[in-house]
Amino acid sequence: MKSQSLGNIRRSFAPWADPSSKPFISFKNVTKRFGTFTAVDDLSLDIYHREFFALLGASGCGKSTLLRMLAGFEQPTEGEIVLDGADLAGTPPYRRPVNMMFQSYALFPHMSVEKNIAFGLRQDGMPKQEITERVLQMLQLVKLEKFASRKPHQLSGGQRQRVALARSLAKRPKVLLLDEPLGALDKKLREETQFELMDLQQSLGLTFVVVTHDQEEAMTMADRIAVMSQGKVVQVATPGEIYEAPNCRFVADFIGDVNIFDGKVISSADGRTEIATADGITIRTSGSSAPPAGSEAAFAIRPEKVRVTREPPGDASVNAARGEVWEIAYLGDMTVFHVKLPSGKLVRASLLNAQRSVEDPFGYDQTVWVSFAEDAGVLLRA
Repeated sequence: MKSQSLGNIRRSFAPWADPSSKPFISFKNVTKRFGTFTAVDDLSLDIYHREFFALLGASGCGKSTLLRMLAGFEQPTEGEIVLDGADLAGTPPYRRPVNMMFQSYALFPHMSVEKNIAFGLRQDGMPKQEITERVLQMLQLVKLEKFASRKPHQLSGGQRQRVALARSLAKRPKVLLLDEPLGALDKKLREETQFELMDLQQSLGLTFVVVTHDQEEAMTMADRIAVMSQGKVVQVATPGEIYEAPNCRFVADFIGDVNIFDGKVISSADGRTEIATADGITIRTSGSSAPPAGSEAAFAIRPEKVRVTREPPGDASVNAARGEVWEIAYLGDMTVFHVKLPSGKLVRASLLNAQRSVEDPFGYDQTVWVSFAEDAGVLLRA
């Protein structure tokens, strides 16, 4: 176990921002068709050495197909995939310096934990003594030394996940591919394992590429995320950039919860843009690249950046609206309010429960004001 937090390491790791850095994995204009269906559509993407990279998207967006092409289980219809300077075209899966961990774990039920981990090493003809040493290293790495002789059915879901991980790492691949690796775990164990995977990836110095539809999982583990839709990459950025500065409506709507107001730009000058929304609100925003006056636009703001008050803010002419408390959800750490505006639009606001008791809380059907700061949201081109 490392004695140092990963925070400083992860904050300083950004090879994609260095023009002199060369990608470790490159997808170059890759297309994959299954008959008339295009699963991956002319996709180009770079991943760097030692990066924890996430492919995120809804089912059918092409993320698993992309992973399988990198592993060699599928071949591109067009384009090329380069790993560590070598074109992978024609290279069978067993000769690629990658290993893949499947969602089902695919453990051999009749083999013990140590034999499951050793399987690939035996297939490669590694000497017996080296296999024994390597298996012991992997058992120590995933903290399963006491379970070496058990069969998979004698383990918990989290322990089976660790066995599959150890087996994938035993051959010391250059890249570890993880296809929905935590999907079979319960919520609490999944959250614990996310941090364990991050620690493991950093200590081994490997490149991890994970496929997931779980936004929170990708946001927690990845250095960068590629959001995919219909076989294309829509945005590639760090978790913070994806969340706070989505480059389009799809990403804003797909990642986390968001309120989106549609409207028309009425002015844009001195770094400020004003929008007249269809809900009768005038929104003033700053710091965003704005389309010209008269054009359609959308404004996205996260629920935690929306204030809810009984009294109107100092200037209620912009970034504010009166409404009724329509729904309340108490989630422990926060309370979520749905405030219904006169137009019928529901605005979602998340308020942190910083104190154990709440005095005079908002109630159903109560008239309140929702408001937000100029720099709290992001302007999106419609």
